[in-house]
Amino acid sequence: MIGTYDFCGHYEWTFAWLEKKGGHPLLLEYMEEAISRDSQAHARKLIESEGFNGMTKYWGHTLAEESPEQAYTMSSRKDVVRIDMHDCPSKGFLIRNGLEQHRDYCDHCIQWIKPVMDDAGFVIAHEHNHCGQCWWEFRKQGDSSAVSQTGELAGEADARLLPNWQQKTHHLFSPDTTPGA
Repeated sequence: MIGTYDFCGHYEWTFAWLEKKGGHPLLLEYMEEAISRDSQAHARKLIESEGFNGMTKYWGHTLAEESPEQAYTMSSRKDVVRIDMHDCPSKGFLIRNGLEQHRDYCDHCIQWIKPVMDDAGFVIAHEHNHCGQCWWEFRKQGDSSAVSQTGELAGEADARLLPNWQQKTHHLFSPDTTPGA
């Protein structure tokens, strides 16, 4: 078994290699099939069966393991779960070690999470800045309050309030956008 940091470097290299060999469509297929439907089948099962509680269980456990220094916040109420990543341990490791091989490593998260959420009946709003910072909001499809994107649930923990949030290019996904399109 490889360690977390070796894994991040391997992912980074694999994404660049797949895109070089088969173009962006092959990379998107890999992210959905190999990550969303295979390696993250446990997350899929938990979220599909337990909804918001499953999200809280999955990300509460996963983020605590990946980021024991609590470089994130997770907020929730009965109709929404929000995650604000202040310093992604995975992307941060790649940046610190000069392992940026692929143009958008951060994209793999939305590419595996969106199919899970679509199948489980949820919508996503998400934005990342390619510097190890992002935010997510998950709500039920058809929720009349829609995905707010305002950050009111996160309050002062909103990743967009970080001093270096505006660095690099941002990618914003909402229920109206298709990732990877």
